[in-house]
Amino acid sequence: MSSHLISTRQRLIQAALELFSAQGVSATTTRQIAEKAEVNEVTLFRNFGNKHGLLLAVLEESAAFKDLGESLVRRATPPGNVYQALKDYASDSLHALERVPEFVRSVVGEADQFPAENRRALGRGVTEANRYVAQYLATVIQQGHLNTYLPAEKLASLLNGMILGYAVIEFTSEFHELWEDRDDFLENLVELFLHGAMSSSPESATSCFQGGFNTTEVADLPASLVNEILQQAKKSGLRDYALAYVLFGAGLSATEIIRLERMHQIYDPQGHFLQITIPGFVRQVPVNQWILGKRYGSFTNNPLIKWLKSRKDAQTAMFLNEIGTPMSESEFEKRWQVWSEGLLTPQGQTPAIAQAQQTWRVEMLMRGISLENLIILTGCDRSQLQPYVRRAKEKAALEQATRLDHKPG
Repeated sequence: MSSHLISTRQRLIQAALELFSAQGVSATTTRQIAEKAEVNEVTLFRNFGNKHGLLLAVLEESAAFKDLGESLVRRATPPGNVYQALKDYASDSLHALERVPEFVRSVVGEADQFPAENRRALGRGVTEANRYVAQYLATVIQQGHLNTYLPAEKLASLLNGMILGYAVIEFTSEFHELWEDRDDFLENLVELFLHGAMSSSPESATSCFQGGFNTTEVADLPASLVNEILQQAKKSGLRDYALAYVLFGAGLSATEIIRLERMHQIYDPQGHFLQITIPGFVRQVPVNQWILGKRYGSFTNNPLIKWLKSRKDAQTAMFLNEIGTPMSESEFEKRWQVWSEGLLTPQGQTPAIAQAQQTWRVEMLMRGISLENLIILTGCDRSQLQPYVRRAKEKAALEQATRLDHKPG
């Protein structure tokens, strides 16, 4: 086929897509398409047979959803935030459909009038989109970020079916009140998808809630108690002080801390970070020099840095026990018991080590970090962090009420 014929064919497909998108399939005539493509109708008939033949070419040769699917697959390696990846895919898919609303309305409303070959082409288009989404989901499931009782292909069909259903409702019933706005739909869609059809891996869930506290209970510690625990740890030596500092300054669980190696520390005058590595997932967290209003050193000179600089051994582990071997979680728990001996929480209970992580998360939200950024730092999902959001709002309300009480009436 000559370049002239290829050019003519593509001009006809593009003209048809533009007219189908602007006024629907039924309202578009072959004469209009030919005029827009600057060819005569005979050329259109010679290339495609009739309007439905041209529609078939439009459906089969549009690469929009193939490109979206390929983009999603690329995000699986290296692994990233699954929630954000799926939300972006759903949002981009809706934007792609939004560019051709009349085409969507026409296809939905007139599909029963199309020849069987056209309807099969529609089915193949949806199947192609499913294939890429299923490939992405299969990858993240295999990497251990998600658990599911359904195969990836079924999950992909569910997701794409919901996206297409929303587009049809939005394009045909503009005045519905099913969702506040599109972002509300997208957030609820991904939440339902990840926590209904799928769930986070056990290790991820464990890192979010440990020590006997469930997902509806957040028991953060007051600043005065945190300061006492840190001071007690300081009296126990440089290693203990560094342990307590990381516990309250980086928001890590005891399990994550004992897995740290010396090479996982990164620092310069602008920041101090730790790299957290679990099978199939790596993230970085800041080590905050400010803990509940009190400053503990600087980015380049704090309890953790001092502890590591004092080491003369060749061990790769960041924290060692009394005999110079990597510290275990039970040994870490015993150190916590020493620091917190004789102290009580506002509820009259002995502080639990898991409350340090909860305290850090509430404090980060109080200091203004967004929920999306806290998701990235913790590796938890939105539902796991919602109790912290509620607790931070409760504390903010109490603080505001207290300030108002100090003002003259």
